[in-house]
Amino acid sequence: MTLRARSFTAAVALLAFTLAGSSAFGQTPTLYDRLGGYGAISAVVDDFVKNVAADKRINKFFANANIDRLKARLVEQICQGTGGSCVYTGRDMKSVHAGMGIRGKDFDALVQDLAKSLNKFKVPAREQKQLVAVLAPMKKDIVTR
Repeated sequence: MTLRARSFTAAVALLAFTLAGSSAFGQTPTLYDRLGGYGAISAVVDDFVKNVAADKRINKFFANANIDRLKARLVEQICQGTGGSCVYTGRDMKSVHAGMGIRGKDFDALVQDLAKSLNKFKVPAREQKQLVAVLAPMKKDIVTR
């Protein structure tokens, strides 16, 4: 094989490898990608935490929280849970929420605050439902009464 033929073959292989990670070959984008990636998730989390802080139904649960750390762990959780490359570095939900006395209605208020942020950022209903499906299983470890 000539140098020119090898260069062409290498270029085609590189192009194929590059495209393999995209939807050009029919791969469905992850929920992470459809949400807009890290920056979009960070923006939604920032707004969500503001909603929670203003929500008199549940803000007492966050009164002593390190807000910067809370935001970082939430972003990690959502990023990892939706197919992004992040790794959640926080503690498990059961131990984090132990002794807080969180009720079902408190958890529901939190979900409402998240929905408010998702709607503000015009996240489509399909992606909202899929995100809630990722987060909902945590309820059993968070709600204690």
